[in-house]
Amino acid sequence: MEALLPIIIQVVTGIIGGQAVGAALKQAAMGQLPKILAGAVGGLGGGAILGSLLGGGAGMDPATTGAMGGLLGDVVGGAGGGAILTAIVGAVMGAMKK
Repeated sequence: MEALLPIIIQVVTGIIGGQAVGAALKQAAMGQLPKILAGAVGGLGGGAILGSLLGGGAGMDPATTGAMGGLLGDVVGGAGGGAILTAIVGAVMGAMKK
């Protein structure tokens, strides 16, 4: 369960970040499914990238990084990655409609 929790946090915060970007960028009219999928995948990727940059990643040892440091990295990486990937997917889908 300890290894699964960071992944769940990254997916959920990625979806939240993707929904926020989807609501903010009205010109990239996307359905809910692409926003959810892009947010979830971006959340996993962003969390993994930020975790590796911070010297940890999914399954960080709370004894060495601190429980809140790992949690905060998962939340920030997930939300940021979800938002970025959703924006990219929205821009590509918008360009394909033209």
